[in-house]
Amino acid sequence: MAISHYIKEIGRGARGARALTREQAADLFGQLLDGHASDLEVGAFCVAMRIKGESAAEMCGFLDAVHARMARVPALAGGAPLVVLPSYNGARRLPVLTPLLALLLAREGLAVLVHGMRTEARRVLASDVLQSLGVPAPAAPEAIAPGAVGLLATAALHPGLARLLAVREAIGLRTPAHSVVKLLAPCAGPALVVGSYTHPEYFELALDVARELPLHLLLSRGLEGEVAADPRRQPRYDAVVAGRHTLLAEQQAGTAAAVPGLPEAIDIETTAAYTRAVLNGALPVPEALAAQVRHITHVARQIAQEAAA
Repeated sequence: MAISHYIKEIGRGARGARALTREQAADLFGQLLDGHASDLEVGAFCVAMRIKGESAAEMCGFLDAVHARMARVPALAGGAPLVVLPSYNGARRLPVLTPLLALLLAREGLAVLVHGMRTEARRVLASDVLQSLGVPAPAAPEAIAPGAVGLLATAALHPGLARLLAVREAIGLRTPAHSVVKLLAPCAGPALVVGSYTHPEYFELALDVARELPLHLLLSRGLEGEVAADPRRQPRYDAVVAGRHTLLAEQQAGTAAAVPGLPEAIDIETTAAYTRAVLNGALPVPEALAAQVRHITHVARQIAQEAAA
């Protein structure tokens, strides 16, 4: 087995497993991406990592492997960053608001990439809503102009990564690939990755990875696994720019009783109609999303200024 020596290290259970070095993790994940492992090996890797959990060094190695192989969006002119919104969870109880966030950011003059794929059946994804709103999904990365939103399926970035994500349908568990795609920077130039977390341990892991790579990252609690803020709450915002961590805003207490116009239905057509209504001013922008747009815009401008200096 090509990766059996790695599985032997990570597969000894929660107490006996040992973390791989960054170099070992890059080699292991590279073999998985390149299709050099059997289905049995892939399943063993995914289950072992699910039990053990990823270390920061392992995550950096996994990302090294993907960044060395994936297709990239061309760099923007003048050192401006591409704003990257990973979208892999979709709607569960509330409408998926990642499309609205992307289009609000584009309205501020930013170039935005939304990438993702379906890993659980019957979820309405950001890509579904964006395509309903007329945003195409090309077969390969294309240049994204300031003030525009680009959409890419994960397979267009790297087919092997999409195959790893699809393992969830077979084993019913999140895999390390789900953590990897939420920290990808698929751009030939600077990129600002907008990340989200649910569990405190992922918050610390993401910050450690961003500092180590280094990666430009804006991190906050999202909405049901999506990066768009919960429209009912104001979360904490942390930024890592060129390896330097900054707390931008503390979490604000309280939850809004209602969000004007937010639909109860989560289907594609209803979500697209709500998104249009907010964009054309018929409904207000939820304050939580307006604040998120301000934070993302602030960090994106900081990155551009540092690139120009």
